[in-house]
Amino acid sequence: MSLAVIPARGGSQRIPGKNIKSFCGKPLIAYSIEAALNSRCFEHVIVSTDSDEIADIAKQYGADVPFRRPAELSDNYTGTAAVVRHAISMVTKLYGKPEFTCCIYATAPFIRESDLVASFSGLSLSTDKAYAFSVTTFDFPIQRAIRMKGGGVEPIEPDSIAKRSQDLEEAYHDAGQFYWGRSDAFLERKKTFAEHSIPFVLPRYLVQDIDTPEDWQRAELMYNAYIRTQK
Repeated sequence: MSLAVIPARGGSQRIPGKNIKSFCGKPLIAYSIEAALNSRCFEHVIVSTDSDEIADIAKQYGADVPFRRPAELSDNYTGTAAVVRHAISMVTKLYGKPEFTCCIYATAPFIRESDLVASFSGLSLSTDKAYAFSVTTFDFPIQRAIRMKGGGVEPIEPDSIAKRSQDLEEAYHDAGQFYWGRSDAFLERKKTFAEHSIPFVLPRYLVQDIDTPEDWQRAELMYNAYIRTQK
């Protein structure tokens, strides 16, 4: 059995009501729910939330909300891993223990069901991997980053600042969309950023963090441009 967990707490400080705020015509969380359902990878697609309003909207789009997230896992400091472990434990009591669990962020409108399917295939066929999660490349060489200092600037890596981009190693970062894992790996608190994880590379035009109003505006512009290319 495979489980999808979509964490979506009610509090959001920088963008009030972010998880259910209308994004290009429908609640932001709806994109993650629909991708999970359409992928047909999961026996259960659940939303872990402390909010009745989020729960109602999640159900409208086809997700299950069989429990409420407790208050101690709903503050600004609780990490996603703890929420996923709680969800696995609750689902195990209700339906039986899932072999695989995928944490899907509620703020991932660019998520594609085909990527969920392909990344799961890579993990399920492996014998020594614990996780598979989305990554993408930085759009500028991180070795040529600078910091502000004394009213001016200085390179963080002085030996790299003058090198050509093509001579620097390409760097990747977490794309913040989905995290497949063997349920035991989550429960045993195995690290995600390790050799036992499979990186699933996404193009940069499908990746945008949504943490601030500026992020939101950029994401909607990107989404509208992307959707037009698919018609």
